[in-house]
Amino acid sequence: MSVDNDMQASSGDQSPLAQSTRAGAGVGHSNFDFDMYPSAPPSPESMNGMHVADDEAAEAVSADEVAIIFSFLPPQDIMRARVCTTWREAAKKTLVPPAALKVDSLKSFNAMRVMCTALPNLQQLSISNINGRHKYIDGEDPDERRARYTANYTTHNINIISSFRKLCSLEIRGSYLSGRYPALSTFPLLTKLSISYCIYLKFDLDMLVGIPLLKELQLIHNPRLTGNLSSLRVLIETLEKVDIRFSRNIEGNFMDLADFPRLNKLDLRSTSATGDIRDIDGHDFPALERLDLPHTVLGGACYKFQHISYVPSFMRAIHSLLQRTPPLFDQHLLSEAFGWDLSEASPDWYDWEERYDWESETPPPPFNLRFVRAGSRRGWSWCSDNGHSCEINWLDPEPSSESNDYATYAEQLQRVQWDIDIYRGYYEIPTEDEYLRLREE
Repeated sequence: MSVDNDMQASSGDQSPLAQSTRAGAGVGHSNFDFDMYPSAPPSPESMNGMHVADDEAAEAVSADEVAIIFSFLPPQDIMRARVCTTWREAAKKTLVPPAALKVDSLKSFNAMRVMCTALPNLQQLSISNINGRHKYIDGEDPDERRARYTANYTTHNINIISSFRKLCSLEIRGSYLSGRYPALSTFPLLTKLSISYCIYLKFDLDMLVGIPLLKELQLIHNPRLTGNLSSLRVLIETLEKVDIRFSRNIEGNFMDLADFPRLNKLDLRSTSATGDIRDIDGHDFPALERLDLPHTVLGGACYKFQHISYVPSFMRAIHSLLQRTPPLFDQHLLSEAFGWDLSEASPDWYDWEERYDWESETPPPPFNLRFVRAGSRRGWSWCSDNGHSCEINWLDPEPSSESNDYATYAEQLQRVQWDIDIYRGYYEIPTEDEYLRLREE
């Protein structure tokens, strides 16, 4: 039997499968009436107004053959097409093509409940909150305050999603799941997991051991997320993207992921990850294209230096990372030196605001850092938050006047030197006395 011939059958095709699909399955229609299947597969008597195919004609084709054809259809159409015993059996065998089922209401939850048995090979699932006085059943160790507030809500068992054993993509966004749900770590074929804005959900990185094929991990704004980055090592051969943000209970050294051969994105902003960006060498993170680290990492975003004297050697160490191909850092963040500045706890910092004349045009002290580039030449400088810069500390030698790059270098050099005015001659932050003298002059 040719699948292509059946899928492209003309209106005159009289095969039982083609007739039944056109008459009873509603193939080609995308609107899925969730009320049609509130709890169980419908009986032929309940499908008033539909032209149901004759059972004997439909069952002339085997369930395995029908399952092949169903694999070309979205889940809504497969559900409509279950018009006889053979076709219902075929639906259970069908590997549903990637098309996310969105569960964001009571109707769509009931539809998912039916699909757990009628269409167990679903590959994509997206879960949000149920509206009204309904909630998903509490997990292990739920939030007590939330449990009291929702004690009279009608509950629905979210653990039924574990029936989808072929699930490849799972998204949970803005859901009031409360507590810990072991069912979330029982998907052996899952390659993408996204959990975001779930303020009561308890999830630990150790649970990922039950998802051995995971490629993309996105965990954003989940305050009860816990774990150590070393737990991700069980996925060393598969992980390609790790995006864990705004989760302060995530700990561990980011360098624990340095030998992941496929990792091309690592974003750990607003976590408690630690480490030193200077520890990255030429063999680390071989596939990485984007790296974002928190201020708790030495060299992470918004890191604050304790001493001026630390900065020159640090910048020289960073220089080799800036020359990597592909680059590790976003160019916008790079131009602003990742928000690096001098810590107010530093002995080199001084309180200038109390005596500062806000009506004058004198800039604040140059407590911020910036990277500078002219042609292929890179450097860095201290600058004030309104752009007035100290002298540039170059990290590369000046290109030869005979090189192809020299004309571009000379043009861009003039541009980057425009901001060097009041702090001309200073390669580091002036002392408090020097700053006061410059301000008076």
